[in-house]
Formats: sequence, C-alpha cells, structure tokens
Amino acid sequence: MNNLRRFISLTILLTAPLALYAGRDAANPASPHTEYRAYVGNYTTKTDSKGIYEFRFDAATGKMSALELAGETKDPSWVAVHPSGKYAYAANEAGKASMVSAFALDRKSGKLTLLNQMPALGEDPCYLSFDKTGKYLLVANYTSGNVVVFPIGADGKLGAATANVRDEGKRGPNKERQEAPHAHWVKVSARDNFAAVADLGLDRVLFYKFDASRGSLTPGAVLTANSKADDPSSALLRPGTGPRHLAFSRMGPFMYVLGELNSTVTVFTYDARGTYRPIQSLSTLPAGFSGRNDAAEIAVPPNGKFLYTSNRGHDSIAVFAIDPAKGTLTFVAHVLTGGKEPRHFAIDPSGKYLLAENQFSNNIVVFKIDPATGGLTPTGQVVEVPSPVDLTFVAAE
Repeated sequence: MNNLRRFISLTILLTAPLALYAGRDAANPASPHTEYRAYVGNYTTKTDSKGIYEFRFDAATGKMSALELAGETKDPSWVAVHPSGKYAYAANEAGKASMVSAFALDRKSGKLTLLNQMPALGEDPCYLSFDKTGKYLLVANYTSGNVVVFPIGADGKLGAATANVRDEGKRGPNKERQEAPHAHWVKVSARDNFAAVADLGLDRVLFYKFDASRGSLTPGAVLTANSKADDPSSALLRPGTGPRHLAFSRMGPFMYVLGELNSTVTVFTYDARGTYRPIQSLSTLPAGFSGRNDAAEIAVPPNGKFLYTSNRGHDSIAVFAIDPAKGTLTFVAHVLTGGKEPRHFAIDPSGKYLLAENQFSNNIVVFKIDPATGGLTPTGQVVEVPSPVDLTFVAAE
C-alpha cells in the first residue's frame, strides 16, 4: 500500500503540470453560436416547481424567452448537459433517497424525456460533471462526502457505478459544517487523467487519479493531522475555509478556490516542487461587512481576464481582475444581484452576459459584462422561476 501511495504521489508530481492546468485549456473559448437553451436546476420540495425548466437565451441581445417546464423530476438541484447536447443529467437531492437522472434532450423543442435513474450511492449529490470523453458522469455527494463515477451508455442511459470513493482526511474546525468530509465539486483534468475534488469539510482540494478506460478513481495518500501542506495529492486551505467550487486560469498554472465558510478566494500556483501552493487570499465581501454570508459560485469568463464570485447574504457578485502573468487578483467591484441568495450564476457561452440565480427571490437576472473592465450592468431582463440554484446552456436548433 505504501508503494502504491508513493507511486500515485510521484505520478501526480510528474504529470500534474500538464494534467491540471484546466483553466489554461482553450477548450472553452467563446462560442460562435448566438441562440441557446438554458436549463434551470431547482428545488421542488416546498416550492411551486415541478422539475427542470428551460428558456431560450439570445447571446446577441441578452434577451430571454418565457419559461417552460422541460421535464418533471424531484429536486433537480444540479443539471448538466452532455457535451454532445443530446442528453441532460440531474442530481435529485433527497438525502439517503438521492438519485441521478438521465434525460434525452430535444434541442428543437427543449423537452426532456427520462431515460433512467440510478441511486446516487451517497447523500445529497450537489455537483455533476463529465470526463473529457463524455463516457462518464462524475457525482459529488455532499452529505456523505463521496465521489461516484457512472458510465454513460451510447443511448445516454447511466450504468452501474465504476467508482465510489469517500474523501478522507483531517476535518476542519467548524463543528457544524466540517464535522465530516463534504465533497462539493468534482471535475477531471484537461488530459482526463486526474479528478480534482473540493471538499468543504476537509479544507482541501483532493486530487484523484482517473482512469478514463475504466472509469476508476484512485486516492492519493490518506491525509492525517501530520500530513504536509505540500502533499502533491491535495491542496491545503486555511482552517475553516470550506472550499466549495474551483475555477482555473486560462493563461497559466493558477487555481482559484472559493471558500464558502469564510467568504474568500484563494489563489494557488503550481510550483517546481510539484504542488499547488497558495499565493494570495482575498475576501469576497466589502470591508466592514458583518452580516451572515456564504460564498457560493466562482467562474472565469472565456476571455480569461476576470473572475466572478457570488455572495449569499450580501447578495452580490464580486468582480476581480486577473493578472495574466502572476495569476493574482485585484478587486474591481461588488454588484448587487437584484434578488436574494444568489446560490449560482452562469456566464453564457459567448462570454457577454452573466445570469445570476437568486434562490430566495425566485428569479434570474441578466447582466451585461463589460469586456474591458469586467463590470456588470443589469439589462432589465428578468425571468421568474421557483428556487433557481443551477443553470446550464446548450446551443439551440
């Protein structure tokens, strides 16, 4: 076992510079399309929602169509569209009864047709992503702290899980939120050979070896109180940070980690020792703010010049400029989201607009992005939708 761990750590050290510079990947340039369908994840429990909703979005004008029900399903708190555009997948967040649903997606009508459902094999799935081949769906289960991989068949249906790994390590100091591992985000590297997992309970970003031929995940060394901060199998955050989501630079070896619990962005650089090393930490809140706040989402637009985060409590988007050489951040502005509890926001594929989803005020508000300053200006476009907590785009037909 010790030899295996040393091998994994060495493999990570040697290949991570190529494997984990995911933000550098020009794999996400601005899209040439202008017409999209936007699918909205939300909660059906204690709301008027019946499932996944969709609307058309015109990236040339920033206008939205009327909202329509795309497919009925229970508590689809995270929705992800397959790279082919033919299928959509939803995390049905329901504690121990949680499921993951597969749908056929009709890009002409926008309707979703259920293909099959699989138990999430964990409690409260909160994030879904695909490997680079599109053959696997990765699921982060928050409450149970495990990551599961499901194969995707040629017909879009989910098969029996090929991997189920529970995060392990020293827990953070927050007794209410960090009493156990809590996987909150998972995504594979640009070369499809590693998966990064943001674990809110452990104050670490964990790196698992991913085998795209088998859909397997292999943990690195088990983390303990004596683990080194520069362990190549993880990136360490300050105690009590509560890493929620990640974004990567499009211009260099920089990783940005959003801390939900302390409302921060921590900037990491990949160094010569083969580890991600923190070089900066900034608050997402205005100086002097003393109310309750939970940071929620983080994203870099296609031009790679800016970074955006959302604040639940202050109810704002924090805007930062990215230094292309150093990867460090400079604060630009706070922009109120026009509602309460912006749990998620999405930048449209053209990179021209940011859509803020206000969970508690049941609306999605559109902002125009200034390409020179990164500033946000509301367009006046607002759509009402029950409890929006996720939004994803697919080119319309």
